[in-house]
Amino acid sequence: MRLSARTGGRIRNRLAVFPIFGGLLLTACTSHAPQQPSSGVAYVGPITLNIRKDLASKSPTVDAVKHGDKLDVLELRRRFIKVRTAQGIEGWTDSNLLLTAQQMDDLRSLADGAAKLASQGKATPFDVLNMHSAPARQSPSFFQIAENESVEVIGHRLAPHVAAPEPVQLQAPVKRVDPARKSKAKSKATQAPPMPSAPPPPRNWQSLSKPRAADLPGSAHPVPTVAPQFDDWDLVRTRDGKVGWVLARMLTMSIPDEVAQYAEGHRITSYLSLGEVKDKEGPTKHNWLWTTASAGQHPFEFDSFRVFVWSAKRHHYETAYIERNVEGFYPVESHEDTAFSVILREKDGNLYQRTYAFSGYHVRMISKTPYTPPANLPEVRASRNFDPPPVPTPASSSFSTRLKKWLSAKF
Repeated sequence: MRLSARTGGRIRNRLAVFPIFGGLLLTACTSHAPQQPSSGVAYVGPITLNIRKDLASKSPTVDAVKHGDKLDVLELRRRFIKVRTAQGIEGWTDSNLLLTAQQMDDLRSLADGAAKLASQGKATPFDVLNMHSAPARQSPSFFQIAENESVEVIGHRLAPHVAAPEPVQLQAPVKRVDPARKSKAKSKATQAPPMPSAPPPPRNWQSLSKPRAADLPGSAHPVPTVAPQFDDWDLVRTRDGKVGWVLARMLTMSIPDEVAQYAEGHRITSYLSLGEVKDKEGPTKHNWLWTTASAGQHPFEFDSFRVFVWSAKRHHYETAYIERNVEGFYPVESHEDTAFSVILREKDGNLYQRTYAFSGYHVRMISKTPYTPPANLPEVRASRNFDPPPVPTPASSSFSTRLKKWLSAKF
């Protein structure tokens, strides 16, 4: 039986619809379950961060993310957070390793503000060293400095020492005892004999109690007070411009050992080159200006500064100028190898910038002007409220989208 051309065309058009309808039906039936809604947004703090399957520290790692990666916050259990990566992988991590959007902006502002600060010398850490967003042990650590990596010291601060929080002690579950059994156990237990009553005090007990300790001269003992503890923190800058805080005791200044041997147990806090000296019998040397701080913790950067010059005749370093028992502050600066300046607090309590001319063994002060410290650098705020995710803009649904929703509801 032959079909007309019009009838054959209708049949072909209807048959062409079935593959499209079947594809939509297959897509709707195989669609994944809806994702857990996000309650906030966080950013990765360390260089790399392992996302684990469960809360336990020995739980397998499901993904590794990098500093600055954006994560969706799903759940919060004490200090642990369940997050979802940009690839849709979900897992758990420590909230202390995450940064808020506000803290990320503060870190950028801190790096921008510290980019113009003068370097006080290069330093290297004794071991792998965590760089913190603030001078506090509990502040987020967003970068690690390698053992032999060089950084520039650009600031200093004395901050209160905050110990790590005590681990939470979980109480053992209380074993419930049946009241009936408890009463039987009491009846079977032998009763303890009654305690004998104490004898009455004598009538003249007040006169017998004299003299009291408070009546004796010099008996008032002051209540011992615990002195607050502090940590020395250095603000450092890496080669790629990252800026953060590290414990000062974990750094060693990179001044040559033939100069550092004269520190006499003091901590070198800054050093600058004051020009080169050509030695005919050896390599080229530098004249140096350094500042040191005595043992202990101080609210200033140094209490002594010294100028070392290389003697081409004797082939060793000699002291050209030294000044002790001062209260010095950053920045320490050199001026074209012929002068340098330091910030000192004078006896009147004010800050002055002293400028010294340097020529060979001769060092003399040429000016002293009042000094006004610059504005403080931006602080990385300690906010732990992760911002809610942005609300997506509703888009107009097409016919295929509405058909897909209808098929998923039906099937």
